[in-house]
Amino acid sequence: MTRDTSADRPALFHIYRAATALLAPFAFRKVAGKLAEHGVSPERQRERLGYASLPRPASTTADGTHKPLVWFHGASVGESLAALSLIDKLLPRLPQAEFLLTSGTASSADMMAKRLPDRCRHQFAPLDASGPVRRFLSHWKPDAALFVESELWPVTLDAAKREGCKLALVNARLSAKSIERWKSKPAVAAFVMQQFDVLLSQNPEMGESLIKLGASAERVHPSGNLKAGSAPLPVDRAALEAVRTALGRRRVWIASSTHRGEEQAVIAAHKALLETDPSLCLLLAPRHPERANEVADLIRKAGLTFAQRSKGEALTSDIQIYLADTLGEVGTWYALSPIVFLGGSLAPIGGHNPFEVAQAGSAVLTGPGYSNFAETFPPLIAAGGAVEVQDGQSLAAAVQTWLSDCSALDQARDAARSVVLSQAAALDGVVDLLIETLNLQGPAPSRPRR
Repeated sequence: MTRDTSADRPALFHIYRAATALLAPFAFRKVAGKLAEHGVSPERQRERLGYASLPRPASTTADGTHKPLVWFHGASVGESLAALSLIDKLLPRLPQAEFLLTSGTASSADMMAKRLPDRCRHQFAPLDASGPVRRFLSHWKPDAALFVESELWPVTLDAAKREGCKLALVNARLSAKSIERWKSKPAVAAFVMQQFDVLLSQNPEMGESLIKLGASAERVHPSGNLKAGSAPLPVDRAALEAVRTALGRRRVWIASSTHRGEEQAVIAAHKALLETDPSLCLLLAPRHPERANEVADLIRKAGLTFAQRSKGEALTSDIQIYLADTLGEVGTWYALSPIVFLGGSLAPIGGHNPFEVAQAGSAVLTGPGYSNFAETFPPLIAAGGAVEVQDGQSLAAAVQTWLSDCSALDQARDAARSVVLSQAAALDGVVDLLIETLNLQGPAPSRPRR
């Protein structure tokens, strides 16, 4: 039976729990509104209040064998992909287990609907308040819960622990700002960290940060980035062939997941490249498609022609930039060209997932701001699978190098794929550790009384 540690909870935790209970109805109104804007039904919106829209799978087989329910939680698309990489590895190892994946955004739910494997279901996560969390745990009764990256919700963690749930923090990555925030509340930080039975950090430096926040050193293990084990992004073959046909013999490069402040450099780079190859096409996919009009204005000001995918505009021979302002098609674009610039790296964002690019067989270009993948880009760059650029001028030079030297581009593509495969292979040890630490092959844990 798990010891009730209420006396050990810091005073600030009690204040936080009381405040979130009072604010939950207002928080729900806000998050439900966002979900409604994306067409999420009222029934599914209520999942954020802890009301399940799916039944819990049976806890035992016909012969009485325990069937553990393993709960993964990630904030949005990226974290859900990291969770999926682990679920895919756990499925064959735990043939009796069932899996639940929660997240908070409509985009992650849409992606999960297309990519969830058997024995896995998706729900929106409960708000971090006593009522929603209590309803959620009462219905799902998870045996183990794995929180991805920076999902540190005190009420949820405390309640799950009291219910006898084994807890893990996986792919741990806290921003410098987040670490400083937790440091300013040392008692709560230590309390939260001590809820976890195991903490897997993306790199040794992050592991040290978790220990300084109060995690037990023997429970912290650097594991690399779990996104290395993610399945390749889906490719819409019909859409891919349609764009290839429209391009004909023209060459194309990709700028993906760009943010405000980056498109100017990308467009300037393309304008410079057109001087050498007037038929070259840029496929520009902003991270947030709702910024399409803003990006379109930048292209107009640069004096370049473009077609906007969301409007069904044709990619004709005179189009210099194809503005791919849609969701869920990035995998198709990575299959279109072996040269991909990843945004979020010229602006101070932290970079985006290079594994998806390498898995598609492309080489990677990045700005210097890839702090979210600090364990991944240095070996990629050292191996030659990625090149770091500083601005539009150096971006144009890097693209031109690969366009003019097919051998160098092929070597870069092979290097990128090799680095990702090696990091993915290292995840097998992570799976062993989780199965053992979270007791996923042992008997069902006895549940404490509340």
